[in-house]
Amino acid sequence: MTPDTRALQNYVAGRFVDSNASEFITFYNPAFAEPLGRVPVTPREEVSAAVDAALYGFETIRKMPATERVKLLLRIRGLMERDADKLARVLVDNHGRTYSEGLGEVRRSIENVESAAALAYTYAKGENMLNVSPDVDQTLIREPLGVFAIITPFNIPLHAWSSYVPYAIALGCSIVLKPSEVTPLISNEIFRIMHEAGVPEGVVNLVHGGPSVVEQLVKHREVKGVGFIGSTRTGRLLYRMAAEEGKRVSINAGAKNYIVVMPDADREKTVGALVSSFFGMCGQRCLAGSNLVLVGGNDELLSRFVEASNLRLGYGMDSDVDMGPLVSASALERVRSYVERGEAEGAKLLLDGRKNRPAKPLKGYFIGPTIFADVSPDMAIAREEIFGPVASVITCEKLDEAIEYINKKTPYGNAAAIFTSNAREARRFALEVDVGNVGINVGIPQPMAYFPIGGRRESFFGGAHSRVDTIRFFTDHKIIVSRWQ
Repeated sequence: MTPDTRALQNYVAGRFVDSNASEFITFYNPAFAEPLGRVPVTPREEVSAAVDAALYGFETIRKMPATERVKLLLRIRGLMERDADKLARVLVDNHGRTYSEGLGEVRRSIENVESAAALAYTYAKGENMLNVSPDVDQTLIREPLGVFAIITPFNIPLHAWSSYVPYAIALGCSIVLKPSEVTPLISNEIFRIMHEAGVPEGVVNLVHGGPSVVEQLVKHREVKGVGFIGSTRTGRLLYRMAAEEGKRVSINAGAKNYIVVMPDADREKTVGALVSSFFGMCGQRCLAGSNLVLVGGNDELLSRFVEASNLRLGYGMDSDVDMGPLVSASALERVRSYVERGEAEGAKLLLDGRKNRPAKPLKGYFIGPTIFADVSPDMAIAREEIFGPVASVITCEKLDEAIEYINKKTPYGNAAAIFTSNAREARRFALEVDVGNVGINVGIPQPMAYFPIGGRRESFFGGAHSRVDTIRFFTDHKIIVSRWQ
């Protein structure tokens, strides 16, 4: 992708507009460590204008019949299908993933649009009337609330958009979206698609920038709620800020996911799933494996895991590449610091990703799969979110110990998985682990679009998860009691 020194435009009131910002942030192609472009730090008056536009758009979308909302969403879906290749390439160049991973995110995002279209009809159906007495009826209806701020992360910028925005449209709300300044390019592409699909003026708005823009959106009196996917640290700050302003929140935060392997697990299938879980997308996803617990020990499986993790690094559009770079120089520095910390804590380095370099001479932010053995659950590399291709291997004697590690040794509750042939043990694991997403012989327990993404403890803040659960986020109920005379 050719670098563009111009700043990305915002999208306000149904058109792309240049910002009058005095400050800009450069974003990069992480495989080559080269600038791709700049985003404006949108000034306060322009953020307010975007909210005003969303207020105007709300009056349009809330009155739009469900049948028309469905048609609108299906037009968006069709255009995403048409441009799937282009969208995937943008994700490769601005995020650093492989082409197949980029196309996978496009496909999952399309599924969310389809799910939102189905939800529009479910929502329109409403609740049943209750005959309280011969002359009195009581009805519960749900109504859209208004303008919402959506803050998307660097690692899944399109999937995060699809986890909120199509559902807002389906339920009759308008939005102002602030994408990550690290991977903003895909947001402009999806807004181009929404514009072409004919989303009414003001229903969807896009403003670029950093924390100052987020704070203004969260504190704006006309913004009714905040949807966010990102780190626990930022999520907790937004949760407090939104609570002080009396706003709704749906905040999907950090993770430290465990994968437990029992002695009776199928070795070949398990190893393939482990490599994908720990090192897919360079470990930069909230459902990725982070801690591997071998119950009873399993030297042969561990040896095979290490061998299978010697992946080929490089630019994601090259067909012979298994794994792309981390998203930024700061991400690379963070992961490297944790590798050094693991060594200092006494963990045994079985595979050192720092020594894995791309076959082609690339200057990007590369580090290969890294595997530590002899890890204690109390070590920093086992407790703290690294968000990179680092696997910490812990051994224990019984499944009870593994469950205790998951429930007690980490504050997060996003995902956990078990590999076993024992149905009884799998069932016990699923019922006892205190997480929102559970995998049984599945390394990435990714819910389908018509299920909400689970998350507990420090992995979620708010009253409604994303996707279909947003019916409780974007709308509120009203009780109508009628006496007929």
